[in-house]
Amino acid sequence: MSKIFAAQINRLPQNQELSAVLEYLCSESNKLYNCTTYLARQIYFKTGKYANKYWLATQLKTNPHTIALYTSAAQQTCFSVGEAITGYKKLLTLWKQGEISNKPKFPKYRKGGLFQISYPKRWLKLTEQGVNTSIGYAGETPAPLSVKVPLGRSCKAWFNIGEIYLPFPSNLDWDLVKELQIVPRAGYFDAVWVTKTEAKDNKLNQENVLAIDHGLDNWLTCISNVETSFIVDGKHLKALNQWYNKRVATIKENKTQDFWCKLLDKLTTKRNRQMRDAVNKAARIVINHCLKSNIGTIVFGWNKGQKQESNMGKKNNQKLVQIPTGKLKDRIEELCNQYNIRFLETEESYTSKASNLDLDDITVFGAKPKQWKASGKRVKRGLYRSATGIKFNADINGAIGIARKVAEQYEFQFDARGFARGVLTMPRRVRLWDIRLSPA
Repeated sequence: MSKIFAAQINRLPQNQELSAVLEYLCSESNKLYNCTTYLARQIYFKTGKYANKYWLATQLKTNPHTIALYTSAAQQTCFSVGEAITGYKKLLTLWKQGEISNKPKFPKYRKGGLFQISYPKRWLKLTEQGVNTSIGYAGETPAPLSVKVPLGRSCKAWFNIGEIYLPFPSNLDWDLVKELQIVPRAGYFDAVWVTKTEAKDNKLNQENVLAIDHGLDNWLTCISNVETSFIVDGKHLKALNQWYNKRVATIKENKTQDFWCKLLDKLTTKRNRQMRDAVNKAARIVINHCLKSNIGTIVFGWNKGQKQESNMGKKNNQKLVQIPTGKLKDRIEELCNQYNIRFLETEESYTSKASNLDLDDITVFGAKPKQWKASGKRVKRGLYRSATGIKFNADINGAIGIARKVAEQYEFQFDARGFARGVLTMPRRVRLWDIRLSPA
């Protein structure tokens, strides 16, 4: 079984002394990132060569910002630049081959602020609790288990602080932890525990397919060839974004575009947590449905660059761009790797327009014949009528088309003509924050 990485995020305690230490460390990490980026950019623009991450770390080992951090944490910051360069190199190759449309740009500097710090597990120590003289639990009840995080000799000499203690999540196994990342957010810090686990060897039938069509009010519309269908509701998520945009517009009225304040920090932090929670809940709903129904293949309709190239008016563009559907797709793919479910992605041109109960031909984008015409049509918002007069959910029609688009290529059957009427006309609606309606 293959190894996969997962991460658990925990918000660190609001401790004034601890926050001050973490802010200093993340500030030094940000400065080191920019120093490393400067060296890498000079090498690239003057010689055309790509700097290796190990070479970068070696060259900057005497940098003042490196000295200010623990050695392994400083190395991880340098490695981040090296990995960004490796990603740029791969994207440039894809661009030259015509597989992506936009030319990538060489990694740039980070503007003033904070950057995460990372500690491999070998430099961390699990303890029963934080001691009274350590930063992390002043005035608080110590957690049953905490992790000792070293700060380095420079911090010990300058601030008389050699280590800090962070709470360890009770639902994690210490033996599975590979790395700790301290990530700065808007007004607080997150501890991200990276673990390495075995992929689950589920014996799911890969001929059973779940097709997914994404949207706004209906965030995910899903139908399978085992006669199940459901919709993950997106109305509340859209309302949260609309409320956030309204509040931001009110606060920034008559202010400059770059105006920022603590209230905006608080609102943005809350909104980002809500979006992240929605992504995790929606992905879990999809995966749990597959496990329950013995579905071994997921087909997701996705047009690359659709947000950047959307032209639906100012209001609709804002709604589309701010809904994190791309992150949701990536999260579903991650969980598919974990649960041994095949994940397929296809472009979705003409899938909603064609009448998929009548088995209309579905062509790829840019290759539609001049004589092509759908045998059915959308009679009103959310309702599609086939050539035989059957009226059913329009998004369900799009999801069926998405599955049909890849069925022949991967040799599976997806013919919805024999489905019960309820599967096509009344898919179950699942609301993300209503546990009673969760299919899990």
